[in-house]
Amino acid sequence: MDLALGVDIGGTKLAAAVVDADGAVVASAQAPTGGTEAAELFATLGTVVDEVRATAGDPPLLVCGVGCGGPMTRGGETVSPLNIPAWRAFPLRARLAARTGLAVTVDNDAKALALGEGWVGAARSQPAFLAMVVSTGVGAGLVLDGRLLDGADGNAGHIGHVIVEPDGRRCTCGAQGCLEAEASGTAIAAVTGRPAAEAGPEVVARTGRLVGRAVASVANLLDLRLACVAGSVALGYGAPFFAAAQAELDSRARLEFSAGARIVPGGLGADGPLVGAAAVGWRAIGHHIGVA
Repeated sequence: MDLALGVDIGGTKLAAAVVDADGAVVASAQAPTGGTEAAELFATLGTVVDEVRATAGDPPLLVCGVGCGGPMTRGGETVSPLNIPAWRAFPLRARLAARTGLAVTVDNDAKALALGEGWVGAARSQPAFLAMVVSTGVGAGLVLDGRLLDGADGNAGHIGHVIVEPDGRRCTCGAQGCLEAEASGTAIAAVTGRPAAEAGPEVVARTGRLVGRAVASVANLLDLRLACVAGSVALGYGAPFFAAAQAELDSRARLEFSAGARIVPGGLGADGPLVGAAAVGWRAIGHHIGVA
């Protein structure tokens, strides 16, 4: 059985999985994203990787794919996730390659999710779609004409920094009113004083509306008709969130080609980031995953 290592690096947790060539998770492990020093955080990641390899029986692995918050330099040679202050220009790819002994490919975590959703998720066989994460932060990956968009340095898809409230909260990027500053789990907790999971109906509805507003802008700009939305906030809020997001999308995507665009839950659930990370690795070695 051909196997890959998938690694997901987020502001809340570090996770790893062994994933087969059909997108099935064989084993997984995770730990909180803790530590204020770069070396300490990387040591935690190494422990998670060791644990999942041991749980899977230490099988031979063909490749390692990584999904990590951005921004980053091309190829993930260095990463500077906004939600992980300990890593600024951290040489993740080289360090992880040395730690695992595998060829490592790093990409943005939301772009990784797009690969996973297009491979075995809610966007399977779709040539154009947006895959979006609404969690600790907010990000997205864009597929057009069957190809994942990279951008000049691999950072295409930062929907979290689309402005949805021009006079809104200050974002960590320095701008004001970004979707991430208004609808991420971090922002919701800061505004309400409670974990995002404990938000009331009004907050859930507002979060959905803002996500729908941002998706409408992207649908109008890029001729898209499908958005797959995952992440702990979106999936945790469930049907009321998606209903509010769809209503807002319907009211703002009114062009002939964008009217009727849909927002649906990601099809991979909690495994989405790990399947997506593995897809980054599979894609790098030429394994067919349906998205170029």
